[in-house]
Amino acid sequence: MTLRSLAAIVLAVATPCAMAAAPSPSDVAQGKQAYAACAVCHSVAPGSNGMGPTLFGVVGQAASSVPGFNYSSALKNSKLTWTPQNLDAFVANPQQLVPGNTMPYSGMADAQQRAALVAYLQTLH
Repeated sequence: MTLRSLAAIVLAVATPCAMAAAPSPSDVAQGKQAYAACAVCHSVAPGSNGMGPTLFGVVGQAASSVPGFNYSSALKNSKLTWTPQNLDAFVANPQQLVPGNTMPYSGMADAQQRAALVAYLQTLH
């Protein structure tokens, strides 16, 4: 393999990641407003669990991994990682993504609102 072909492979793999845009300030602001529906049960402060686990650092985290929170067996057995896509699907319909979970929330139907919420959650680290 030549250096040129290796560079082409690296560029082909890295480019989609590099092209992933950071959430816009507008999306983050809208997401913070959408979070108000979550704030009843979820904190965004590190280590501060409520009725639900803290959402601080949730993006990229394994599901059911926040210390000190008692998760449902369905979520414990889900083997999910909270990617933006999985968060979107869970917020859209928690029971569809993880049947048997105990989160008392029926879902957020508006895809744009969910995308903004996920953009906001991505800033919490």
